[in-house]
Amino acid sequence: MRKGQNPAKFVKDVAHPERITVALLNYIPFLSGFYAEALDVLKVSLESMHVDAGLPFDLMVFDNGSCAEVRDYLVKEKEEGRVQYLILSEKNMGKGGAWNVMLTGAPGEIISYTDADVLFSPKWLSRSVEILETFPKVGMVTARPFRTPPEFYEGTLKWAKENAVLDEGQFIPWKTFLEFNLSLGQTEEENVKVYAETKDWRVQYKGVSALAGASHWQFTAYKSTLAQFLPFDMDKPMGQVRQLDRRMNDAGLLRLMVSDPLAMNMSNTLGYLRGELGGGNVKSKKGKGFARRVLEIGFVKKVLLAVYNKIFNWYYS
Repeated sequence: MRKGQNPAKFVKDVAHPERITVALLNYIPFLSGFYAEALDVLKVSLESMHVDAGLPFDLMVFDNGSCAEVRDYLVKEKEEGRVQYLILSEKNMGKGGAWNVMLTGAPGEIISYTDADVLFSPKWLSRSVEILETFPKVGMVTARPFRTPPEFYEGTLKWAKENAVLDEGQFIPWKTFLEFNLSLGQTEEENVKVYAETKDWRVQYKGVSALAGASHWQFTAYKSTLAQFLPFDMDKPMGQVRQLDRRMNDAGLLRLMVSDPLAMNMSNTLGYLRGELGGGNVKSKKGKGFARRVLEIGFVKKVLLAVYNKIFNWYYS
């Protein structure tokens, strides 16, 4: 039998979410090996996104089955008000499964998605939203220019040729191009030829410039637009995320990037912040030690990575 009245009945006002929800997906199963610095990377990412984003936002974090140390850190961030919405999944649902929850449940009209290893620069959010709100039929906006596969922005070029000012050229500076590709584990030598033989497409519309292309690792979009592509059916944790890139392009939606680097992939270490990436710090193959050269021999690398993958699956699949 009820005693008294529920105090909530006398509450006159309720809090309203911000118009923009930043949605971060995190997965750190342990703090060693590949993931030795992953928690530090996560902390830097969360701190950087709050430094003069240019617009107010609520932060939603979806943790995809991380270890106890990471969960404890995220709970503390939630309790201290730096995370507004925290979802702790018992198991790794994969990126597609997490997207189904995040992109459906985020309360904002605009969702800015990010992986947990992205370093943000000031105005990253406001610059992204400016493009989102200026151009029509925008699918997604990424806060960094880099060269993406042309087959994923064919629809953007088709629209731009008919409705905007479209220019082809080397609009991404070499240094900006290189630092991103180095973060993916590539070398300077292999990128020299790629940079010389590829181009960028600049789209100008109503006084706002953007580059053609975008990517699933960080993007800003209308929630209503993303809803058109849900749910995602991905049967592997990774490797199928380009479904979103492809499906948006096929739908004729624009996929655009800001013109200067306001987001950077840190990958699994803080090497970028330590100055370990950059043309002057990249060693040629001749300058590498003998052991390192042996590890990079094709069949040796293939065997060792296969063993690593097998051990990982034994523990965490």
